[in-house]
Amino acid sequence: MRRTLVLFATLIVLWAIVAQVNHALAGVRVYLFAGALFVVFGALTQPRRSGLVATLLGGLICDANTPVIFGTHLLLFAAAHVTLFHVRDRVPRDDNVSAIIVVLLTNLALFLVFSFTQIHASPAPAAIWPRLIGDLVCSQIFLALITPWFLALQVRSLALARVPREEIG
Repeated sequence: MRRTLVLFATLIVLWAIVAQVNHALAGVRVYLFAGALFVVFGALTQPRRSGLVATLLGGLICDANTPVIFGTHLLLFAAAHVTLFHVRDRVPRDDNVSAIIVVLLTNLALFLVFSFTQIHASPAPAAIWPRLIGDLVCSQIFLALITPWFLALQVRSLALARVPREEIG
């Protein structure tokens, strides 16, 4: 239980940071999507239950703050978590470069699925794609910069809370 709460606390910190950055970027009409960071650490390094529960709680936080059908982030994050959990034995987890690549690919998939599920509400869907592509590029750059820091924050938070390190398998 402590592991899940510590992971959830780090996801709240991430949510607050991304919300503040998006607020600051609202003047230039840029929106950063960092959904992959809510999923990757829990899916690649944590036991199934605690990682999934933390990811689901992170999805609920994102759902509570966005104007979409409640549960959209929850379902997308859960699907991404389950997918990453099943391929984690084939993914190197110990270096920053592979973690950044996994985060970028996961974020790309989440962003595209999320965009396709929400674009029907737009009066002119074709006119939105240039902005979405710009938001995706900015989001990916942001994630490439923040991923090592955030993953280290999660590792250190678990260590500070004296959560025992379990064998991953």
